[in-house]
Amino acid sequence: MNLIDRQFIVNVSLERAWQHLARVDQWPTWARHIRHIELQPEGELGPQSSGVIHLTNGMRSTFRMTEYNPGQNWKWAGPFLWLIIEYDHHFEALSSDQTRLRFVVDAQGFAVEVFGRLFAKIYSRNLEKAIPRLVNEVEATRAAS
Repeated sequence: MNLIDRQFIVNVSLERAWQHLARVDQWPTWARHIRHIELQPEGELGPQSSGVIHLTNGMRSTFRMTEYNPGQNWKWAGPFLWLIIEYDHHFEALSSDQTRLRFVVDAQGFAVEVFGRLFAKIYSRNLEKAIPRLVNEVEATRAAS
């Protein structure tokens, strides 16, 4: 079941957008619902990555990489109640200095119609606040270089 499909544009190259988002330990600077992220193995995001996202509300969410296509997308999956939530992060170059980002969230599992909708409602509110901060942050890195 598709829960969320958000697209937005950042005025930076695909490479810069990818590099910025691949530093998942820095996500709390723009995704303020996240306290911190533990990535294994430490360092650069890759096909073997897994980790724990510690939320500001005290909850934790584990994830493991299920798909990794550098410069195109990465997808990770993790449990929420009786569901498996899949988070897909897509990157599309529109020009040399403009990239479309797309966050797709799907779910499967017991009572997905009920728990999926609940999850989507909460997560959508977080994204509504986080995406503008992400755009500002990634574009500010361009201006600083």
